[in-house]
Amino acid sequence: MENQRLQWLDAMRGFTMLLVVAYHVAQFAFGLNIKTSTSFPFLVLFRMPLFFFVCGFLACKPGFQWTSYNVGGMLWKKFLVQVIPALVFLSIYILFRQKGAFFSEFMHMMSLSTKGGYWFTWVLLQMYVVFYLTLFLFPSTQWKRYALIFLWICSLFAYETLYLPRIFTYFKDPFFRYTSIVETLRFSHFFLFGCLVRSYWKSIQRVFDSSWFFPALTLVALFCCADIFRWHTLKFAWTNLPRTLAMYALLLMVVMFFRHYGHWFSSERVLGRTMQYVGYRTLDIYLLHFIVMPSLPAVGKWLNAHQPNFLLEQLCTLGVAVPVVVFCCLISHFLRTSPFLERYLFGRSRKS
Repeated sequence: MENQRLQWLDAMRGFTMLLVVAYHVAQFAFGLNIKTSTSFPFLVLFRMPLFFFVCGFLACKPGFQWTSYNVGGMLWKKFLVQVIPALVFLSIYILFRQKGAFFSEFMHMMSLSTKGGYWFTWVLLQMYVVFYLTLFLFPSTQWKRYALIFLWICSLFAYETLYLPRIFTYFKDPFFRYTSIVETLRFSHFFLFGCLVRSYWKSIQRVFDSSWFFPALTLVALFCCADIFRWHTLKFAWTNLPRTLAMYALLLMVVMFFRHYGHWFSSERVLGRTMQYVGYRTLDIYLLHFIVMPSLPAVGKWLNAHQPNFLLEQLCTLGVAVPVVVFCCLISHFLRTSPFLERYLFGRSRKS
């Protein structure tokens, strides 16, 4: 059962990576934005939240000995995987895709919280540091769980304060942009939520298997999405409760879907093997897809002329995203034939 669980989880991670690439195809290749796209407002509700949830789920390792030696070793490995490759591929992206002087473009990208699209690895490293140090500082399993719950509540509060620009202006400070802490505050609660779900996995599965939970999630998701996109009655000056609830409801619905139909995504099926492979290569695809992304503004103009059409937009974005993912996997496979490139481009070797 544990092996099967990991298989559907890796497949779900591959699915999430496909959504990330599809979103960036619409944004960078087609030139669509949150105001002109019919799919953007919906996809942003669970695309990155699901990604960080999976990262948090996999980061939690029951039975692992959180000693100073183990924590230090894991933090060093994460630094090599998350920071060095991001700097290398950001430099390659600037050299091949930007027209300005390299140094000025590089410093401009680093001054942005999104780092030219490469913010994810920086933010994930910050989450790993907080998570590992928390588990190291608290000796007992129960206290570790209490600490994670406390951090999750605090991160939710930090996320909600992003909607309070009149009171909290910390996210406008250059320090928060250079360090991408703004994005960390935006998504850390999903990472910690994944850690908590993994910590209480047996109990969570009983909730998932109950007859009432999925229908309740569906109602919450429908009600909140209706308020976000149509009613606009529950958005307050101090928070955006419908949006937060919709994110968590949609996230859990996707998790329950992949878990329930785990046999579809096992290694015994072509679909399962394919999505698992994409899940194994998420870092490679993430680093490469900005560089190989085509420029198709004509498609964006054509889609804008036929809006609103959610299905048509998704077919077009996925029609480009799938070849981009395949091409990135081929490049990754080629580069990884060299142990040197595998280690210094992607931060790890076969032995690790």
